[in-house]
Amino acid sequence: MTTFDLLLQQTINGLSLGAMYSLLALGFTLVYGILELINFSHFNVFMIGSFVSLFVLQSFGLSGQEVILTGVPLAGVLLVAFVVTMAFCGGLGVVVERVTLRPLRNVKGPAAMITSIGVSYILFNIILLTVGADSKNFPNPMPAIRWHIGEATLDFRVLLIWAIALLLMGTLYMFVQRSRIGKAMRATAQDAEAARMMGVEVDKVIMMAFFLGSALAGAGGLIFGLYYNFTSFIIGFTAGLRAFTAAVLGGIGNVPGAMVGGVLIGLIEAMGGQFIATAWTDVIIFSILVLVLVFKPAGLFGRIAPNKS
Repeated sequence: MTTFDLLLQQTINGLSLGAMYSLLALGFTLVYGILELINFSHFNVFMIGSFVSLFVLQSFGLSGQEVILTGVPLAGVLLVAFVVTMAFCGGLGVVVERVTLRPLRNVKGPAAMITSIGVSYILFNIILLTVGADSKNFPNPMPAIRWHIGEATLDFRVLLIWAIALLLMGTLYMFVQRSRIGKAMRATAQDAEAARMMGVEVDKVIMMAFFLGSALAGAGGLIFGLYYNFTSFIIGFTAGLRAFTAAVLGGIGNVPGAMVGGVLIGLIEAMGGQFIATAWTDVIIFSILVLVLVFKPAGLFGRIAPNKS
């Protein structure tokens, strides 16, 4: 395979990874933009999303790598899987916010962030103890359609992942920019007290941010399963840290920045693994995180804002 074909293949792989990281990074950026809180439980909401989608696909008779759909259209199966997974994870995010984080909202210091770490470990261990430590084969309902571009390969699964991710990200962007709730979210992110005085129900806005962010994490979990064809209780940590790096790189609190940051991290991971060494991938990615925090803490698209406290 020529160098150009390698570059093309790794670009295809990187865009697929970037789609997943972007969806996960949006959850970090939505919550941080409003509360200035890094919600570390988001890591394992993503992981739980992959298991929920696994169970949904298995309920249609899909098991392992066998494709045994009979009379049920693929589009319908995937639509149900995405809707159920996103609704479940969105609801889980709301429960986390309402039960564990809202009581700490007016407590100064790192109490809320530390609590989110505790919640993350609770979710992690619930899955470990109920589902088990072994990896689970993820159903593969995709038709084996492939296109060859030179020596690089583009398959139907990758195109579908791109299309779904773009649809979800575009829908979120339009929702935040155009809808009444989206405008309330932007007002709350700018100044929560001023928004409250103008009649914005800040608690509901925060709850919506957790719901949307967690729902997108669930979609990212389903995309992870479709792309890698497995899931495990451990996937949230690595993917979550990379998505957090993507959010910081793009400018945490900035929705377009999270999308672009996710794509960049996906491309860096794919290119680094191919042209340097897979073992050095994390070194490269987290070195980028450190450099961004040191030299441009607002990220590529963010801006330094006055502290809301």
